[in-house]
Amino acid sequence: MSSFADLGVPAELARVLAHHGRTEPFPIQTATLDAALAGRDLCGRAPTGSGKTLAFAIPIAARTPKATPNRPRTLILVPTRELAAQVADELRPLADAAGRRVACFYGGTPIGRDQQRLRRGVDIAIACPGRLADLVQRRDVALDDVDLVVVDEADRMADMGFLPEVRRLLDRTRADRQTLLFSATLDGDVDVLVRRYQRDPVRHEVEDPAEAPGEVRHLFWHAEPTDRVAVTGSIVSAVSSAIVFSRTKHGADRICKQLRRRGVAAAPIHGNRSQNQRQRALDDFASGRVSALVATDVAARGIHIDDVGAVIHFDPPATDKDYVHRSGRTGRAGADGVVVTLVPNDRRRDVGTLQAKLGLDRRVDPVALEQLGAAAGHAGPEGRPSGRRQPARSRASRAA
Repeated sequence: MSSFADLGVPAELARVLAHHGRTEPFPIQTATLDAALAGRDLCGRAPTGSGKTLAFAIPIAARTPKATPNRPRTLILVPTRELAAQVADELRPLADAAGRRVACFYGGTPIGRDQQRLRRGVDIAIACPGRLADLVQRRDVALDDVDLVVVDEADRMADMGFLPEVRRLLDRTRADRQTLLFSATLDGDVDVLVRRYQRDPVRHEVEDPAEAPGEVRHLFWHAEPTDRVAVTGSIVSAVSSAIVFSRTKHGADRICKQLRRRGVAAAPIHGNRSQNQRQRALDDFASGRVSALVATDVAARGIHIDDVGAVIHFDPPATDKDYVHRSGRTGRAGADGVVVTLVPNDRRRDVGTLQAKLGLDRRVDPVALEQLGAAAGHAGPEGRPSGRRQPARSRASRAA
């Protein structure tokens, strides 16, 4: 097994890694560090949880020069503020060792604080596209000096509709920059980014068998609107932890209140919650203080927690893509999981179409809590909807 020093990591950074218990590189780090440290463009297909954050954090700490006020030298684009915070936690010890200043920029925080930090000087900016675009428009930040860019979780950027803004931001950076792109998939819109913004990139695809998802069963139960809260509470009690998906922000708040009245510890996470509220909800859920996290689709793209007992589609998802994304919150890191969709009569036809697209049996059964602990024949191959990808392991407490 190679060490970080064997891969060309500077000694002071290798010491920081060892201090934090990082002595053996993950496969994605072994595959990419040499090229990234040499300044090559790189695109890596690596799932969340594979160690990709450290794969770009090390070359960033090693290669980022000092910046002047309002003109960062390295830019890391991420899809969610939760991921921005996780990346910062992973990167900051390395950046501190190199004498480089790191700051995060995302919505839901005072823009005046962002302006102050930029005036003092930020060497490495970690940003969500929307907030960074706002700062650019206000002329609080210029990207002309950026010569190292990371686009992290590009597939999620595409899913969330951020790629047009990402392209506008990249167009403002130096033409001779080094660009590192990481994504769980490298096709479709992500491939457009690779072809437009990278020069002869080194390509690496890493799959870690130890991170394979466990068996995930897919259950569709008939539940009318007046029954769904009671059924949801019973499911949470049976599986100990669950992420519950609501179609709307107000619906998430309402479901939380109703579950709490039934004695279920629940917390909402959606776009109307502050960053501190969202992070507290994630921390409480990860620690077990909260057993049900009630989320909307967009907010859930920042959720990366192992050992989620079940996903509950309180409101059936609008598309097969939404179903796969939501359902991928359970069955991580080799653990088994269960996905339950609550289907009222007026959604049976829509759900039947969804099941057909996913390769699942077109059936809706009565509520049967005993199925939560017994084999059910609703899953596709390997417990997943046929032909669909489920996200890999990650944690709320640290960067991937």
